[in-house]
Amino acid sequence: MRDSGDPIFSERPSLVRYAAISIVAAVVTIGLKGSAYLLTGSVSLLSDALESLVNLFAATVALVALWVAARPADEDHAYGHTKAEYFASGFEGALILVAALSIGVTAVPRLFAPQPIEAVGLGLGITILASLVNVAVARLLLRAGRRYDSIALEADARHLMTDVYTSAGVVVGVATASVTGWMWLDPVIAILVAANIVRTGVDLLRRSAHGLLDTSLPEATRTTIAGILDTYRREGVRFHALRTRQAGARRFVSFHILVPGDWTVQRGHDLLEKIEEDVRSNVPNSTVFTHLEPLEDPISWDDLRLERAPSDRRPPG
Repeated sequence: MRDSGDPIFSERPSLVRYAAISIVAAVVTIGLKGSAYLLTGSVSLLSDALESLVNLFAATVALVALWVAARPADEDHAYGHTKAEYFASGFEGALILVAALSIGVTAVPRLFAPQPIEAVGLGLGITILASLVNVAVARLLLRAGRRYDSIALEADARHLMTDVYTSAGVVVGVATASVTGWMWLDPVIAILVAANIVRTGVDLLRRSAHGLLDTSLPEATRTTIAGILDTYRREGVRFHALRTRQAGARRFVSFHILVPGDWTVQRGHDLLEKIEEDVRSNVPNSTVFTHLEPLEDPISWDDLRLERAPSDRRPPG
């Protein structure tokens, strides 16, 4: 078994700075959107400001998670700490749902008692400025998240983009309400915003749960691995028990290789080294585990389950 040796892991500590940038952006947008709400009294703009407050909490948790994930493996965590990122994205998803609930609680009473909106032009101008800040930071985080396979950064980026879409809807809704005099549009837009961010929150919770439950790598990746192993059939070897999982940026791949029983240990070892290297080259950031078995032994072909019953094992000697 060997790691991929990919330089990505030596660069992981630098990801903390992206979370720090997100925190600064959240503080700036909270100030801008809070000011827009105080100027206008619009519940839609209040909902927008609340979502930015969620951004601040989420970015703070992401910073801590990225710091933990960057720590090297130790005796108590032999497989590293990369799963910490799933806790950050899950926490962010939960915060989004809390924000949606708060928006709904604030907006529903306004449906029955609409209130006028003041200083619309200035308030919307400030909101647009805050959205531009979010767009710039979201694009930065998304690029970094994809480059380093960081679900925490990607979750933060997608949440920021959701915030941008929310703000766009709020701007249109508040402007329309101001022009038409339909003040009921203000709380309706806020409720629609809440419904939209619920979808984002549920998606983040789902992805985090899949990561914590050791979901397999995507089918395309598993097909790539199987294709690599198939190329060795001409050397008289077979494979089975292919298993994969992902923990943050780290991918884990394991499989059994069956070779003729008269091979020497050295020959089998050399083959495994070659196969592992091929897999690591085609599946970045992967740790590969292999197990060598004799083709002629029936027990080898039955060795497919994650755990074997005692009766499946040949007695010692």
